[in-house]
Amino acid sequence: MAPIATFNDDPNAPLKKKPISYTNLLLGAGLNLFEVTTLGQPFEVIKTQLAANRGQSMAQALKTIYQRGGSLGFFQGLIPWAWIEASTKGAVLLFTASEVEYRARVAGASPFMAGIAGGMGGGLAQAYTTMGFCTFMKTVEVTRHKSAVKESTFKIAADIFRKEGIAGINKGVNAVAVRQCTNWASRFGLTRFAQDAIVKARYGDTPGSGHKLTAWDRIAASVIGGSLSCWNQPIEVIRVEMQSQIKAEGRPEKMTIASAAKYIHKNNGMKGFYRGALPRVCLGVWQTLCMVTLGDYARAYFNTN
Repeated sequence: MAPIATFNDDPNAPLKKKPISYTNLLLGAGLNLFEVTTLGQPFEVIKTQLAANRGQSMAQALKTIYQRGGSLGFFQGLIPWAWIEASTKGAVLLFTASEVEYRARVAGASPFMAGIAGGMGGGLAQAYTTMGFCTFMKTVEVTRHKSAVKESTFKIAADIFRKEGIAGINKGVNAVAVRQCTNWASRFGLTRFAQDAIVKARYGDTPGSGHKLTAWDRIAASVIGGSLSCWNQPIEVIRVEMQSQIKAEGRPEKMTIASAAKYIHKNNGMKGFYRGALPRVCLGVWQTLCMVTLGDYARAYFNTN
C-alpha cells in the first residue's frame, strides 16, 4: 500500500512508500458499508427513480418509492447488492487510489493532480472489478415491475444471466466506468484542492500549516468536492437508462452509451440529462465525507497514512 499524507512539514522531503496494508483494505470496506447503510442507499434510490422516470417530480418520485415498500422502499437493493458492492469497492478504491496517488507524487505531480490521478485509477478499478453487476442489479430492483408474486432478487439475477450471460448482468458497465473515473477524480482532486485553499486562507503557506486543519475545515472541503463532482450527471442518467428495466414504446432493447444519450435527448431534451441531480449532490457529499474526510481520520488513527 502506498498512502501518502496530504500535507508534509518539509515539502522537499522525499516521499516514502509503506508496504501493502491490509488494514486499509478492511478500512475501505468498513467505511463504504457505513456510508451505504446510512444515507447512501436512500439517496441512490431517489436518484435512480428520478433518472429512470424523468417525467416525475421529486414529490412523485418519493411517493412512488414509499408505495413500493414504505420506509424500506428507500433501501431497495441494499441487501445483498449494495452490501456486496460496498464491501469490495471501498477497499478497491482506497488501495488503488493510494497506490496511484503515490506513483503520481513520485513522478513529480502536485497533490491536486496526484489526487485526480488516484481518483481516476480507483474509480476505473471499482467499475471493472466489483461494481458492474452490483450497480446493474440495484437499478433492476428500483426500476423493474413488481408483480403480485414476490420474486427473489437472486432468481431475477439468475434469469438475466441465463438469458443474456455475463454481458447481461454487466449491462452498462462502460458507463459505470466513465462515471466512477470522473467521480473520484473530481472528489479526490477537488477536495484536496479545497483543503489546500482553506489552509492557505486560514493558516498561511508555511511548513506544517496543513496540520492545523480542523474537522470542520475537512468537512467543508468534502462538501465542496462532493458537490462539484456531480458535474458528470449526464453520464449517470445514461447509465441508469442503459440498466433500467422500464419498458416503453420506441425504447431500444440493447443500448450503448451513444444510443442511450440519443434516446434521452429525443424524449426529454437537455434537461433530461440532469434529472436526479439534487439527490446525487447529497449522495456525493455524503460519500466524500465518508471516504475522503472520515477516511483520512481513520487512516491516521490506524497509522496507515
